[in-house]
Amino acid sequence: MNRVEELIQKLCPDGVEWSMLGDEKFVEIANSGRRPVKSSERIPGNVPYYGANNIQDYVEGFTHDGVYVLIAEDGTASIENYSVQWATGKFWANNHVHVLQGTNRLNSRFLFHYLKIVNFVPFLSGGDRAKLTKGKLVEIPIPIPPLPIQQEIVDILDKFTELGAELEAELEAELEARKKQYEYYRNELLNFEG
Repeated sequence: MNRVEELIQKLCPDGVEWSMLGDEKFVEIANSGRRPVKSSERIPGNVPYYGANNIQDYVEGFTHDGVYVLIAEDGTASIENYSVQWATGKFWANNHVHVLQGTNRLNSRFLFHYLKIVNFVPFLSGGDRAKLTKGKLVEIPIPIPPLPIQQEIVDILDKFTELGAELEAELEAELEARKKQYEYYRNELLNFEG
């Protein structure tokens, strides 16, 4: 059981309602605005241009404005760790990502955290280049805890994410300091002049 499921079970001991991503009461699928643009035809700008795995470029103009969850339609870097991204503000989405947003009954950030733990493999088609069609996307089940519980889960998981990023930065800095220390002593030991 992962952290999201543990929190849902702990905070909702009597269980939760379940729905599917295709249920418009909970999720808006905003794919109609997506537009691919060849790299040679993109006008440079400050707006992130999202593809299946992350920001691919920065362009002028935008296709969406708001708070959204992006799920790779095809071209994910890893089927086991399927590409789910968080996009806020103005951004451009190409045709390799599904664009989703929670309604007033589903916190978009909760949706993001939950989708990060979903096993997408049963919903994929195609061979080497797995594809998550919209027809299969809408069949993915999602839990719907009460909104205050969704927010509590988001607060907890965002704090863990923040602490994880801080710890990673500290470890990187420590590793860099140790490398410099090692190089210094290695150079001192190999300095035969002194």
